Amino acid sequence: MSITETRAQALYDARQTRRPIAPFTDEDDTLTAADGYAVQQALVAKMLADGDTISGWKLGLTSKAMQEMIGVNEPDYGPVFRSMVFEPDVDTSALIAPKAEAEIAVVLDQRLAGPGVTTLDAANAIGGAVAAVEVVDSRIADWRIKLPDTIADLASCGGVVLATRIVPVDFELRLVGMTFSINGELRATGAGAAALGDPVVTVAWLANTLAPYGVTLEPGQFVMTGSLHAAIDVVGGDVVRAEFDRLGSVTLRMN
Repeated sequence: MSITETRAQALYDARQTRRPIAPFTDEDDTLTAADGYAVQQALVAKMLADGDTISGWKLGLTSKAMQEMIGVNEPDYGPVFRSMVFEPDVDTSALIAPKAEAEIAVVLDQRLAGPGVTTLDAANAIGGAVAAVEVVDSRIADWRIKLPDTIADLASCGGVVLATRIVPVDFELRLVGMTFSINGELRATGAGAAALGDPVVTVAWLANTLAPYGVTLEPGQFVMTGSLHAAIDVVGGDVVRAEFDRLGSVTLRMN
């Protein structure tokens, strides 16, 4: 078994057992983002072989707050599997060290295939926007992640909760304001512009970045366009609510 396969198997096992593993960058500090994506692809193959399917995509580290939190200066991405799309009740026993973050999700009604996808192409492909919360989680112990670690670990995605209302986008997503509360206490605010300046830009970036791997964004898939604030720890019993201008709200309960 190659070192890439060995690392993918370690992450796969950690997802099953909820037991975190040491950072790959601890044993090899020369790992690159490309190495992380190679492990991610091997992990994705294992999950697809189990019968899971890809429902959408997530972008991570698109905001300055999240880049500073992890200590990087570029975004990353990973697939969101059907098993990772939660209803409002989230089972914390299935997670290791969850945090929550409010995001704008978009739903595609046209195929996007890079390279060369422009922001206008992305805007035309978006069928609507949805209020969303991502529950980020790390199979790497104590969140001691560097960029290759989080990339390998499906961009540290634990799962997502999407509102049920898809809103047609006849306004600028970058100007959408957001408030984020836990148990009724305001914990963060943000705006769509936190995601690479404009959530639509993140969709074009994703389509072009996936192109060398032969992956396209398909109609019906959603894209989590990135956190609008620094991720906040959540525990069982917490009620998380994100409210967005124009998009409405989404609430989840950590059980």
